[in-house]
Amino acid sequence: MADTINAGVAVLRTLESWHVDHIYGIPGGTFNNMMYALDAEKERIKYIHVRHEEVGALAAVADGKLTGHIGVAFGSAGPGATHLFQGAYDAKMDKVPTLFLVGQVEQRFMNMDFFQELDEDPMFQDAAVYARTVTTAATLPHIIDEAIRRAFAAHGPAIVIIPNDLPGQDIPANGYYSSAANFARPRLAAGSDEQVDAALALIKAAQKPVMYVGQGTIGAAATVEAVSEKLQLPVITTALGKEIIPYEFPALLGSAARVASKPANEALREADLIMFVGSNYPFAEVMFNKQAKFIQIDSDPKMLGKRHHADVAILADAPSTLQKLLDRSTATPATGWYAANKANVANWHQYNDHMMNRTEGALRFEPAFKQINRIAKDDAIFAIDVGDVTQNSVRLLKVNGKQPWITSGLFATMGVGLPGAMAAQLSYPGRQVFNLTGDGAAAMVMQDLNTEVRYHLPIINVVFSNDALGYIEDEQEDDGHEWFGIDMPPLNFAEIADGQGMTGITVTKVSELAPAFDQALAVSAKGAPVLIDVKITNERPIPVEHLQLDPARFDAATIAAFKKRYYAEDLIPLSTFEAQQQN
Repeated sequence: MADTINAGVAVLRTLESWHVDHIYGIPGGTFNNMMYALDAEKERIKYIHVRHEEVGALAAVADGKLTGHIGVAFGSAGPGATHLFQGAYDAKMDKVPTLFLVGQVEQRFMNMDFFQELDEDPMFQDAAVYARTVTTAATLPHIIDEAIRRAFAAHGPAIVIIPNDLPGQDIPANGYYSSAANFARPRLAAGSDEQVDAALALIKAAQKPVMYVGQGTIGAAATVEAVSEKLQLPVITTALGKEIIPYEFPALLGSAARVASKPANEALREADLIMFVGSNYPFAEVMFNKQAKFIQIDSDPKMLGKRHHADVAILADAPSTLQKLLDRSTATPATGWYAANKANVANWHQYNDHMMNRTEGALRFEPAFKQINRIAKDDAIFAIDVGDVTQNSVRLLKVNGKQPWITSGLFATMGVGLPGAMAAQLSYPGRQVFNLTGDGAAAMVMQDLNTEVRYHLPIINVVFSNDALGYIEDEQEDDGHEWFGIDMPPLNFAEIADGQGMTGITVTKVSELAPAFDQALAVSAKGAPVLIDVKITNERPIPVEHLQLDPARFDAATIAAFKKRYYAEDLIPLSTFEAQQQN
């Protein structure tokens, strides 16, 4: 057995012990010795050569979101390092353990204002939960191991800055080790009997309770549904939690605010009790009734009381506590509130189905979602970009509880769809993967369609092209400002895809949708990526945050105008269903 090992190879062996099998980046002179190590380890860890470091960084974050393992991306000193910032902050805001390796000039040139030299350590201190510059080759693999443990412990990005000379040196083969085999996540118990009973007492006293669940309930859909039905609590999810509860669950109201659904917004406006489970909902301050009673269940003590005064705060494992609520409760008799909300959900689904089935008029986005739902496999993975496509996906994708759904949550980074899809396909090569994006976000990262082609990633890319930044356009309308700075020159994304070696398809009419998606399904089945450019109208999606349907709040002319603009003649306000339950 050799007495020494190359320090760069030792780094990669450490990563491999943490289940890393691919790493994203672009080489540069200050990362050369790590590149030579990647060459030496190419049978064990795959180097994904992206076209932009930001795409690699966002893909690494997506790896963590999808797999629970650490995602890894690198950049060389200077511009390579600064291009990683978007991924680092995305990981910070969505609390995703991620590792970023940053090149630095050789130690003999440091602090000499050398070519591409930056003082990178302080640059990353705000974004990172751990950021260190390595000072000796012997400690390099140890710092990598430490960074990964810190990333998992603090739920965020770790940055390791590596002077280029260090990975090229030999270190003692028995002088480093990995702690991966010792890694364990802390698991809290369920809430106490007293806490659970206090929560049940508040639920029993409430007239209009709702349950608001987030990512802390992933894997516990059956328990959430059982609590909902037994205690008559309609369910609202965060946008990031869309994948948790199947679309067809009759009491699933969707998500709230703007990237949201009509039933959730209407119910939240009236709710007198909110049971907030495993969530960090950023719009709580404007969406939650400040007078509502509040039960909070969370595994992070920093979260308790963060978004609303908590009448009962339970630091505990969310699924176990929900199960305890079931075990210690008696069934609530059927309530008019629960029935009215289920009727509201059914009406909302009818509206969405009507919009997806429309064949007359110019092409809108809804019929394309009908085709996505049609061809999506039971375990398909959806990478969703930021903009109108986010709210449309929240409303229209009929996920079944087994289909992962990722986007950029709190940071809302445009351009995350493509790197998220790449990460999904690399981590789950046998599964169907969609990248759903608007034309604004697609234009930011379209160079990496070539990366999909190069690594034979059979992703179905769907671009919704309306030649505008629609999400911001709607905000300007709400602000009463004339549109400014939101228009985009038309791009032929199908030709852009063709030019990078990918099959590109353009759709301009409803009648072209089904053949286009059938062709995309066939191309991806052969192991190749495909792009469908859906040329849609620039009509605004129905603004569920500004509903004008309730005759108790709006006059007949206002309601008629709203219904006409949004094709909502058959859309009924929650108040009508509540009145029906009282009769």
